[in-house]
Amino acid sequence: MKKFLRNTLFLALSILLLVVVLGGYIPFAKATAQSSDPLPSWNDGPAKQAIVEFVKVTTDKSSPKFVPPKERIATFDQDGTLWVEHPIYTQVTYNIERVPALVKAKPELANVEPFKTVLSGNRQAMAKLSIDDLFKIVVATQSGMTPQAFSAEVNQWLATAKDPRWKRPYTELVYQPMQEVLKYLRANGYKTFIATGGSAGFVRAYSDRVYGIPPEQVAGTAQPYLYGYDKNQQPILTREPKVVLNNMEAGKLENFWLLYGHRPHAAFGNSSSDDQQMLEFTNAGEGARLSVAVLHDDAKREYAYGPAQGLPDTKVGTFSQAMYDMAKKQGWIVISMKNDWKQIFSFER
Repeated sequence: MKKFLRNTLFLALSILLLVVVLGGYIPFAKATAQSSDPLPSWNDGPAKQAIVEFVKVTTDKSSPKFVPPKERIATFDQDGTLWVEHPIYTQVTYNIERVPALVKAKPELANVEPFKTVLSGNRQAMAKLSIDDLFKIVVATQSGMTPQAFSAEVNQWLATAKDPRWKRPYTELVYQPMQEVLKYLRANGYKTFIATGGSAGFVRAYSDRVYGIPPEQVAGTAQPYLYGYDKNQQPILTREPKVVLNNMEAGKLENFWLLYGHRPHAAFGNSSSDDQQMLEFTNAGEGARLSVAVLHDDAKREYAYGPAQGLPDTKVGTFSQAMYDMAKKQGWIVISMKNDWKQIFSFER
C-alpha cells in the first residue's frame, strides 16, 4: 500500500511539473475563460466588438489606454436603456395607480388637476398630461412616508403589477443584452452606476436585486427628507413633497458629478432629451471612452420610435435625428435593437 501511494504521488507530481514546464496549466485556464462569449445575446457586429475592445484595452496593463481600477466607472440610464419604457414609464404607472389612495387620504385633491384627470380613467386625457403634471403626481404620491416604507410599497407593487403587453412583471422586462454588459464590466473591475430621470428612491428599491447595482450607486431625481420623530418618539426621516435634485437632461450629469465626483469612462443611454449630455460629456474625456446610445427600432420584439432614422416620433424616450447625427460624428456606438440583439428578454426562447 505504501509503495502504491508513493508511486501515485510521484506520478501526480511528475504530471504537475510537466504541465508547469510546458506552460500548459495557467494558459489553458485563461484560454477557457477568454473563449467563452461574455455577450451571448448580442449578434456579432460593430457594437459588440466596440464594447469588447473597450474592455480589453482599458483593463490590459500593457495597453496605452489602460484605466486604473479606481477610475473604472460606467453609468447607465434606466428607462429605455436597461428596461422597457413604452408606452409609459414604469414609475409613472406606479404613481398613477397610487392616486386613488392619495385622494382617499386627501379628498380635497379630487377636483384638482392633474389628479382629477387620473381619477376619470380617461386614458386619452391622461396621455395629454404634461411633464409638470406628471411631476405633481409623482411628488404627491410618494411623499409623507419614510424611505423604508416607500421602498416596501414599491417592491410590493412590483411583485404583483404586470405589463399589459407581455403580461409579465416589469422586473422581467429588463434587456438581457444590457444585463450581460453590466456583468461583463463588473467582471473586469468596473463599477456600474444608474443615472436616471426617475426617482432615486423608486429605483433604489430594486436596483440591487434586478441589476446588481447597490442603492448607493443610483443617482436620480430626488426629494428632500425631513428629520423628525414617530409616535413612539423614535427618530425618522420623512419624504418631503418637493424636488431637491432634478435628474433630467443636463441635471443627470450635474448631479452625477455632485454625488460621485468622476467623469465616467463609459455611458449608456437612449434619449436625446435626457441622456445626450451624459453621453457627450463622457465621450469628451481623455483616454478610452465609450458612449453608447440604444435605438429602439424593433416594433415586432419590442417597440420602434425615434424620430431618428425615420422612426415614429414619441414623447417617451425621444431619440432625435440630431443626436443620431452627433453620435455618428463623434464616434458613439448606436445599438440597433433589431440588428444587434439576437435576444431582448431572458424569457425569450
